[in-house]
Amino acid sequence: MNSHRKPRTSTPFTRRAVRVGLFAAGVAGVATAVPAQAATGGATKVAVASDHVFSHADRLDHTEEKDSFTIRQFGKVNAASVRNQANAVSSGCTADDACRSVALSFQIVTMAGEHTRLNAVNLSDATNKSCTGCQTLAGAYQFVVSTPTPLTLDSDHRRQLADIHRRLDTLTRSRVPAADLRTRADALAAEVNTVLQDAVTDAPKGDAQDDVTMHRHLDGWPGR
Repeated sequence: MNSHRKPRTSTPFTRRAVRVGLFAAGVAGVATAVPAQAATGGATKVAVASDHVFSHADRLDHTEEKDSFTIRQFGKVNAASVRNQANAVSSGCTADDACRSVALSFQIVTMAGEHTRLNAVNLSDATNKSCTGCQTLAGAYQFVVSTPTPLTLDSDHRRQLADIHRRLDTLTRSRVPAADLRTRADALAAEVNTVLQDAVTDAPKGDAQDDVTMHRHLDGWPGR
């Protein structure tokens, strides 16, 4: 069996450094085990969220395309652990009868606090297993909105995000060429970033600077 795996790429887009400190690496495991929630224990409020998209194509199911678009609004918290992941696998197909596997995950998290401790994990992985000529793409896009006072997305911003979500669904299930699929996914992510930046501009101001951080991990095209 021949297995080929391309290195992951990471290109964070940020306006400014967010007012956060990093948890120890071990906190990342919490995000995978606990569903999205904001739990209060005494004076400490902790937000935890995990989103994961997985697609698998093989000789029995030549095409599998999945996407996720989640919005988590946590309000004021002391600490947060958030994880976003996309995995795509193509297995056992041939160049004459190729597979196509696409997994795209968009995660939006809003939180408030002057000194919030944050552990944010964003991963993607695309793998071909003995799959000549197969097309495999995994893309993870994570947006962390950190404001000094709680931010609630208004109806106009939510409408814009819902429209992007619909277009992501259409893109994921399309048959556009590989390079175009990657470019269009990046373009949708840029739109999300613009909407969130606009929402932050309209948000109540505090002593700290409002900010939006975007993380992008794409694995797969080209060479699949």
